[in-house]
Amino acid sequence: MKKTVVALLACVATACVAMLAGAQQEDQEPLDLEALLEQFGWDFEQGQITTQKVADDLHVLFGVGGNIAASIGADGVLIVDDMFPEMIPKVEAAIRALGGGSVDYVINTHWHFDHAEGNLALGPAGTEIVAHQNSAAMMAKTNILNLVITKYRQEAYPPDARPTISFDDRMRFYFNGDEIDVIHAGPAHTAGDAAVIFRKHNAVHLGDVFNNTGYPFIDADSGGGIDGMIAFCQTILDEVGMSGIVIPGHGEVTDGAALQRYIDMLTTVRDRVAERIAAGEDLATVTAAKPTADFDEAFGPETGSLGFVNRVYTSLMRDRAE
Repeated sequence: MKKTVVALLACVATACVAMLAGAQQEDQEPLDLEALLEQFGWDFEQGQITTQKVADDLHVLFGVGGNIAASIGADGVLIVDDMFPEMIPKVEAAIRALGGGSVDYVINTHWHFDHAEGNLALGPAGTEIVAHQNSAAMMAKTNILNLVITKYRQEAYPPDARPTISFDDRMRFYFNGDEIDVIHAGPAHTAGDAAVIFRKHNAVHLGDVFNNTGYPFIDADSGGGIDGMIAFCQTILDEVGMSGIVIPGHGEVTDGAALQRYIDMLTTVRDRVAERIAAGEDLATVTAAKPTADFDEAFGPETGSLGFVNRVYTSLMRDRAE
């Protein structure tokens, strides 16, 4: 997992430098999945699944793509997110090694390919797919995902790979002796994010609303925004508290204190960018001012992100115009 993340960040950093040098063109053709995987250094054949035990019936699976949480018990198997179809045989093998069987439910935290593409394998096999209604709508059509350093064409999923259950604000599963709450606290990383709280263990999977490998990507072009990121994270932190077990979309499992530090970073950067927007500064000037500089030691260089400052600026300008 660490090698995958390092390779991804190295590729992203290289691509960001190219972008800042003017290499990216506005009319760039969106990449297909094969080209995107090559750019990000992801390899399904070499990628392995590792697991971390949260409790006897709750585990986290790491591999190629977003982290998976797995509830395994007498009622069956419920997972949160599902990587890519090419990784599903390895995911299923890991679940069997943990005492589980076939996957009964998958909850997608959002619609992006690295968290939901596994639907293409699980849906036809009979797994019930759950997602927020906005994510369900996005999966039903082809989307151009603006990753700032590049663009990706995510094709519409066929009907049997789309959510069979969707929700608006909240829903609850009673599964494996747990109360599992699925919460949408407004637009954040996307317009259709879901946090999944396993109440018995006070553990939450936050999807890409919380990235524990560096600065987050905000999909501002499809409804995400910095204000929503802050509000969503605060809502979930209020639910689980500082002692909560926090499973990020990417990176190591952590706690509520780390989520609080993340919220503090998001809030400070938001405020700095908003102040410069109010002063009439454009994106280039705001970026050159390095509003993340004192956070880079903890979160990595901003140039190694998927345009974090760009997306903060873009979402604030959009919301200001509305």
